[in-house]
Amino acid sequence: MQIEQQIAEIQNVVDDVLKLAKAKGATQAEASMSKVQGIAVSSRMKDVENVEFTNDGGLGISVYVGKHKGSASTADLSKEALALTVEKAVDIARYTSEDPCTGLADEALMATEFPDLDLYHPQELDPEQAMKIAIEAETAALEYDERIVNSDGAGYNANLGMRVYGNTHGINAGYPSSRYSLSCMMIGASGDDMQRDYAYTVSRMADKLKSPLEVGQEAAKATVDRLGARKINTANVPVLLHRDVASSLFGHYVSAISGGNLYRRSSFLLDKLGEQVFPEWLTIEERPHLKGGLASANFDAEGVATKDLNIVEQGRLAHYLYTTYSSRKLGTQSTGHAGGIHNWIIGHSGQTEQDLLREMGTGLLVTELMGQGVSVVTGDYSRGAAGFWVENGVIQYPVHEVTIAGNLKDMFANIRAIGSERDVRGGVQTGSVLIDNMKIAGN
Repeated sequence: MQIEQQIAEIQNVVDDVLKLAKAKGATQAEASMSKVQGIAVSSRMKDVENVEFTNDGGLGISVYVGKHKGSASTADLSKEALALTVEKAVDIARYTSEDPCTGLADEALMATEFPDLDLYHPQELDPEQAMKIAIEAETAALEYDERIVNSDGAGYNANLGMRVYGNTHGINAGYPSSRYSLSCMMIGASGDDMQRDYAYTVSRMADKLKSPLEVGQEAAKATVDRLGARKINTANVPVLLHRDVASSLFGHYVSAISGGNLYRRSSFLLDKLGEQVFPEWLTIEERPHLKGGLASANFDAEGVATKDLNIVEQGRLAHYLYTTYSSRKLGTQSTGHAGGIHNWIIGHSGQTEQDLLREMGTGLLVTELMGQGVSVVTGDYSRGAAGFWVENGVIQYPVHEVTIAGNLKDMFANIRAIGSERDVRGGVQTGSVLIDNMKIAGN
């Protein structure tokens, strides 16, 4: 069956469910339905360990009876099960507390245009080919260096899916998407020292993934480079967050400017709209309609149209991120962020990785972050880290078992530079981030 026909059939189901909800007494209703087919293959020491097939589907519905909300979901898509799901949602709504902020997003904000964002590149879900790719990556890693002594495995994943969203304002839209990934994690040893590291690649298009050879060799090199890691003395030094981990820094910024934390008054960036948060040269652009983007979408989880936004302009906090509920709590309107952000492009200051090391001089290059010691309420930041000690712009030796600490407010303000070589494997695309001064807790 053609993908367009499958989406049309799901739209019909969503339409039927919404009509049924109205017939059962709902004043408003919204429903989303997804279907995913996929395979996941993992290997270890060049033997296939797991082969999993996915063929999932489900429908979720939220109904509003006045200002009372009820939700229900089902993986059984028979007519009887769908009718029962709607009935249960309406029943639940009759017993929940009234909430003046509940309800569908404003009708005027609904998406009305649905250009093709180039998110769907189907390829046959071939387990034999997936096994071959995973084992090739592992083989390349194991053969890279004699110090690679073991494997934590390689994995190849392929998912083909579709999503439809509809509500009683009249929107009923869907789109297909694809996602492929390959990862590899290796274990190295030198004397009594053992280390592990990994590499991965992800794309909407299977043929745009890095080759198994590249992924395997990257994982092996990263692992070997960590052998001989030392602890370092406690110090205050510049820190360079490698682009592989730098996106997490902006993930904390997402949390701090999200409406849910703002209306609860639990963000260190509360009441800071328009204020300087980053250096003047730094910009953050959100581009939801990037062709093939991993976080591209024409509408959010509530049907609100997405649009280009300059989240940070000249270092200033230009926009908070609101869902419908949080916007009503705060007397504003949704920014189309129900379900998350859509392709953040972090501005850079033009340097290469080598330029950033030279600019840092002496300090810590962080390639791995561990733990969750970050408070969005206060901005306090403390995470386990590993990486490399740098002197005079040159990497000296690997470092482990340290903690980097600071406050996000200071960390954002003290970003000295951001590299031009971006990691594009997620919803935040950023280069490596050089922060002027942080506390490194070691020996």
